[in-house]
Amino acid sequence: MAETVLSIEHVAVHFGGLVAISDMNFHVDKGEIVSLIGPNGAGKTTAFNVMTGFLTPTKGAVNYCGADLKGKKPHEIADLGLIRTFQRTSVFPNDTVYDNVLMGLHRQGKVGLAEAILGLPRARASEKAQRARAAELVRWIGLEARANDLAGSLSYGEQRLVGVALALAAQPKMLLLDEPVSGMNASETHTFVQLIRNIRDRGVTILLVEHDMPMVMSVSDRIVVLNYGRIIAEGPPDEIRKNPAVIEAYLGQSAKDVVKEVAVHA
Repeated sequence: MAETVLSIEHVAVHFGGLVAISDMNFHVDKGEIVSLIGPNGAGKTTAFNVMTGFLTPTKGAVNYCGADLKGKKPHEIADLGLIRTFQRTSVFPNDTVYDNVLMGLHRQGKVGLAEAILGLPRARASEKAQRARAAELVRWIGLEARANDLAGSLSYGEQRLVGVALALAAQPKMLLLDEPVSGMNASETHTFVQLIRNIRDRGVTILLVEHDMPMVMSVSDRIVVLNYGRIIAEGPPDEIRKNPAVIEAYLGQSAKDVVKEVAVHA
């Protein structure tokens, strides 16, 4: 049987009289790539915020690797290996690509301040290992040729790659990607899809929120469709692709036209 990494059980989120999420139930198994899709305002980012401790649900539970996340702060959840990226890029624009990733690794360092200041052997060994790891991550995301360029000089898509490298520096067991290909061109999106697959192949489970339907269909093992705060469908891409009601709810146009659009990119 598949091992469940993340389970969302009867989660609801209310903001006063507004129901952002009504009764959400789904799970993500180890090694899966699952996409959470839906139109603007469907509750996708709210769901991510609940999973990562930025919002407390009105009711329900979020369990990660068997642990109840209720009451845990975002950094405590991150320490468990559940790492997220955000819609907006979060690079340090005036530092190089390499230094951005190195700073991300320094945040994970186990060496004390006194050891680092005094340059003790353990601190030197840790610094050497982190520099090697930073170079490896930059190479792995395909930006080795731009390692010494300022992050702010990169294209939007390349900055998103740096953001993923920063997330990987935290050694996630599960990665939550919030609209990872938003603003990317077709070539950048293709590169990013391959990166997602490579991350999964390294043993990281992935849940992503995304509006790019062809990208979602190409990369997902399963798709969960959220509309007006409730799940209206769940299943493999072929099943979702053939569901006119889901496609119409998601894209807000006639299902017949959307089926044609998705079929072209299938």
